[in-house]
Order: sequence, then C-alpha cells, then structure tokens
Amino acid sequence: MEDKNQASSDENLDQTVEIDLSSTVLDLTSFQLHDLNSVELPPSLTELDLTANRLSSLDPRISHLSNLKKLSLRQNLFDDAGVEPISNWVALSGLEELVLRDNKLMKIPEVGIFKGLLIFDVSFNEITSLNGLSKISNTLRELYVSKNEVSKIEEIGHFHDLQILELGSNRLRVMENLQNLSNLQELWLGRNRIKDCVALEELYLSHNGIAKMEGLSTLVNLHVLDISSNKLTSIDDIQNLTRLEDLWLNDNQIESLESIAEAVAGSTETLATIYLENNPCV
Repeated sequence: MEDKNQASSDENLDQTVEIDLSSTVLDLTSFQLHDLNSVELPPSLTELDLTANRLSSLDPRISHLSNLKKLSLRQNLFDDAGVEPISNWVALSGLEELVLRDNKLMKIPEVGIFKGLLIFDVSFNEITSLNGLSKISNTLRELYVSKNEVSKIEEIGHFHDLQILELGSNRLRVMENLQNLSNLQELWLGRNRIKDCVALEELYLSHNGIAKMEGLSTLVNLHVLDISSNKLTSIDDIQNLTRLEDLWLNDNQIESLESIAEAVAGSTETLATIYLENNPCV
C-alpha cells in the first residue's frame, strides 16, 4: 500500500507553482522539484534560485531568460551531461553569478560563454582537475572549488581581478601559479596535503589583517616577501631566509627598529631593499 504521506508529497509536486509573471526574482529553494514543468518562468527574471531540489537536467526555457544575472543550481542532482547545454545558451551571456555547488560534477563545466561572470561556485562535487578554468572570463572575482578531488592549482593566471579563491578540502600538495592574482584578498587552502613550500621564491601577503609573522622560517628560497598593509607590530621568523632580496613591511604598526638587525641577520648579503613607510617607527 502506498504511503499516505508520500502520496500527498507527490501530489503537491504535481501542482502548478503560481508565479507573478512580472517578477524579477524567483526563489524555488527546497521545493523538491524533479523538473520545472509546473513552474512559469517570467522573461523578466534577473535571479533564479533552484537550490535544494532534485533536478538533473536543465529546463530549455531558462536559455531564453536574457535578463538573468544570477542562477543557482545548488544541491541538486546535476552531472556533467546535465549541465552541458548551458555552454550554448547565448541569451544568458550576461550572467554574473553561477552556482553549481553540491551536485555530481566530475569536471569544470564549459561556461566561457558568460563574458561578465563574477562569481562561479562548483564546490562539493567530484571534480578532479581545474582544466577548463582557462576558458572562463577574466572578469571573475570569486571562485569556489572547495571539497573536490583537485590535485593541482592551474589555469588561473588570467584571473587578474580575482578577490576570493576557495580551494579547501582538495588534494593539493603545492601552492603554485598564484603570482598573477594581484587583487586576491582571500585564499583558502585548508584541509589539503600542503606541507612546506620550500621552493617558493616570492610570497605576497599584503592586505590580510596579519598580526604576527610566523611559519616563514622554512621558506628558505624566498627572494621577495611582501607583508605590507597588515597589523604587524614586530618582525619575526625570517632569520633563516638567507636569499631574501626585497622585504615589504610598509603600512603596518611596527613601533621599534631595535630588532630589525637581528631579524634580517641571515640575509645581510642579499637584502637590497626594506620598505618601512607608514609605520610608527618611521
């Protein structure tokens, strides 16, 4: 005998979802929809949120929503084939935010058609490689690829405007290919397999709210260390950096110069420049 609660649930799913056809925002979070057959999609939509449903394929009507700026397909059942049609949806080329978090993706989807994409989220999938990121617009500002199976940081060098990069809970062993991310403000690499980046030659950590210099002593190949515009009150943990050439400490809260000679003792033969502007000690 069919469960009464299940029958009632199925009946609700079959009912047409009433939508204001002049709406610009449509939030269908947790409607448990298997498809969008019961839903009207107003052409005026700028935001469509389909989070926490049971969708596995894209409704072709979405391809005509030329005003759409935000599309969330988070927590559904999409696999690679299920999202593939989106790569040809020219009318959606103005999309700025695409969320595919928590699905069944095995690879980075082809989304190069979105020329003004700002936010792209494919966290909590089964993606093994960042191959495909090179085709994504260089306008991207936030990239989330946490909780996947990625083993190498690659194809991100063109993201000059990127501000947030989330790569936590992957299989990364090395921090690499980050040198072109000049506007990066947040870098998340927790729960990976990174040990010491002993081959690192340049490290840029400005504008991060850092209050103490630590964990640097093993980076013995560093030539450039930029830790400017933080909250440092002293210079620490760089005595072993015997190849250091440029040290950026400007715009911090360093009050005394007494310990600086000791701090850079190991690099006196290579150190060419120390920037200390806008510190109390200056």
